[in-house]
Amino acid sequence: MTEFTSLKTMLHQPEIVLASGVYDALTASLATDAGFRALYLSGASIAYTRLGRPDIGLVTMSEVAETLSLIRDRVATPLIVDADTGYGNALNVQRTVRLFERAGASAIQLEDQSFPKRCGHLQDKSLIPAMEMVGKIKAATDARRNGETLIIARTDAVAVEGFDQAVERAGRYAEAGADVLFVEAPRDEAQLAQITQKLGARLPLMANMVEGGHTPILSKDQLQALGFSLVIFPGGIVRAVAKAAQAFYATLARDGTTDAFRDRMFDFDALNAVIGTPEMLERGRVYEFPTNGPAGKTS
Repeated sequence: MTEFTSLKTMLHQPEIVLASGVYDALTASLATDAGFRALYLSGASIAYTRLGRPDIGLVTMSEVAETLSLIRDRVATPLIVDADTGYGNALNVQRTVRLFERAGASAIQLEDQSFPKRCGHLQDKSLIPAMEMVGKIKAATDARRNGETLIIARTDAVAVEGFDQAVERAGRYAEAGADVLFVEAPRDEAQLAQITQKLGARLPLMANMVEGGHTPILSKDQLQALGFSLVIFPGGIVRAVAKAAQAFYATLARDGTTDAFRDRMFDFDALNAVIGTPEMLERGRVYEFPTNGPAGKTS
């Protein structure tokens, strides 16, 4: 595995961190090979791919932890992990932080929605009181064992209480000890700019780009110019894969063969090259016992 700069260090450098969304070890390895310095493990993407269901609080802590551990076994790239609401109260948050940190999370994101939560770009969300979220953030920072593990505090208040209250909540979360602030689903570029103007002097800020969501899609360079330190594109890979898979299945059902789709897919050898099959087989040979010769003799 390649050595990576810690996410904490990257967020205090001038260049914005662009984190691609991933949902399993394969997408994490492909994103790493593409050159991403950080990855984002989305709870929504786990719901979409593991459950085939929407992001409405169905994914459990253990399902995220298992996915996280499999990704970490495959890549060393810094991983931001969506921990939803922490799966309960402040004590549940502490258990989540300990588990995710041991499994390899570089940053753990917590949000101030009530349970069951909803995707940040769905309607009809509800929030816990700001002071309850303050307690969760303090519990999270107390539970971590590594100073490099970051706690990202997300507020969904824009859709529930309004933009000004969302900024107010984010400020309180900064005071509680969060390392990064994330105001979810601002409605336009003006609100994005106000977030950085009001909060940028306090902590690194994260922006979330959701294709078809409430926030306009800006490039990483545009967001860096506004003052953001981190931008995620969390679910784009699932939307791309789902559309490709739908077309693949339609082709196979129609034709009874994959021939018409072959130019849009890896063949057997190409996929094995991408996932490192030859290298792994060679690595395994190091541990094989010789079948003859001095090392194979017994007394």
